[in-house]
Amino acid sequence: MYTLIVEDDHTSRFLLEQILSPYGPCEFALNGREAIDAYVRAGQEGRPYDLICLDIMMPEMDGQAVIKAIREMEEKRGVASSEGVKIIMTTALEDPRNVVQAFKSLCDYYLIKPINKGKLLGCVRNMGLIA
Repeated sequence: MYTLIVEDDHTSRFLLEQILSPYGPCEFALNGREAIDAYVRAGQEGRPYDLICLDIMMPEMDGQAVIKAIREMEEKRGVASSEGVKIIMTTALEDPRNVVQAFKSLCDYYLIKPINKGKLLGCVRNMGLIA
């Protein structure tokens, strides 16, 4: 499983890496613009990400804008969101507006911080990325 962790907080990045790295390589982006660049680059190199863990509150470009941009790129390539990269929103925001917006933007899961290892791995299993 090839994962992009998009998180501006060092502690959260470290935690996600510790949980996910046993299942494959992890790369990092510190903000939304870096995330888009990494997503495009990985696709151009023929090694697209299997999973993106995406924070909502980030500098330069928030997670809601990132997921929308990724899904639009997939749509232009003829890739249905159900067949595209799996995206888990990871955030401290649990207000209904953000949750609804994330699912409207076609995220696969929405996890509230602090991230629980069991819940995160359960989501990853449910998406068929690990056994």
